[in-house]
Amino acid sequence: MNTMGTDGLIIDAVSHDYGGKDVVREVSLRVGPGELVCLLGPSGCGKTTTLRIAAGLEAPRKGRVFLDGRLVSGDGTHVPPEHRHVGFLFQDYALFPHLDVLGNVEFGLDRLARPARRERALAVLEQVGMTAYAGAWPHQLSGGQQQRVALARALAPHPRLMLLDEPFSGLDKRLRDQVRDETLHVLKTSGVSTLMVTHDPEEAMFMADRIAVMRAGRVVQMGEPAELYSRPADAFVASTFGEINMLAARVAGGAVETAVGRFAAPGLAESQAAGVLIRPEGVSLTPAADGEAVVLVSHHLGRSSLVHLRVEKDGMAPQHLHARLPGTLCPAEGARVRLAVDPAQAFVFPANGEGG
Repeated sequence: MNTMGTDGLIIDAVSHDYGGKDVVREVSLRVGPGELVCLLGPSGCGKTTTLRIAAGLEAPRKGRVFLDGRLVSGDGTHVPPEHRHVGFLFQDYALFPHLDVLGNVEFGLDRLARPARRERALAVLEQVGMTAYAGAWPHQLSGGQQQRVALARALAPHPRLMLLDEPFSGLDKRLRDQVRDETLHVLKTSGVSTLMVTHDPEEAMFMADRIAVMRAGRVVQMGEPAELYSRPADAFVASTFGEINMLAARVAGGAVETAVGRFAAPGLAESQAAGVLIRPEGVSLTPAADGEAVVLVSHHLGRSSLVHLRVEKDGMAPQHLHARLPGTLCPAEGARVRLAVDPAQAFVFPANGEGG
């Protein structure tokens, strides 16, 4: 990989194991200047280990890590975290209880003279809206306020790279949404490259310029949020970004026939077993006495309604399907409806696995 003149973070074919068990396998990715990349995946997929390798907390067994064009891991080199100019923000904000807010933010600025240290600390506290709390102690702050102080402390030394590991998971949903929005604004304003770990697909789509979906130690697919949602590489990626309906089918004439319609099956062989994945939000309903589906139950969820359906089509076994409709629509139990599926919300993959 050519790294000349490259800023940001490059992870190049990195692998790592614990006690002989592979946890990261041939992972390659780049975080460009000012870019925010999310590592997304279930517990145990290797995302936190990848973050720790970027930080220098772990030395990879294979592969290389570059920061702003400088080799920091691999080929016999390993630069420790304290010499990488990296900022950290974790779920446990780890504020020093014996220091006030200003003291916490000044802590990593020991190379500056005292007046410059105070000036920089106050500047980043203003950036995160915490100037008024400079003299407060950590135990006097709410969870959201502690998170803002931890962010200010991480940004104060002008890091080359910010690393975030599930930083919002300890907050309740209302506060999490607010703090997440504020953090994104601060990170983008600062222009720092950021690598973030999350298991929450909605959070990844909100925060990230690009997302790397991980499974079993590998990056399955990487791209912009809209790309991953609209063009998933396999069933695992498709199901990562929300609930899906799964129908079994078999390829005939380059397509699959299901109880809810016919869908193209590019790249699949004739007679091959396939799985048809349909997002509930891609299913629309029209009341019709002769409709092919009957409403089993409707759940009104506020902004949306989740409708359970039994789909009946001659010559096919009945299918259970979910439709997600605008909250103003909530068809009655037992109602007959006709279905329409948005082809852009339906995906056909081989039935013998999820690829990747």
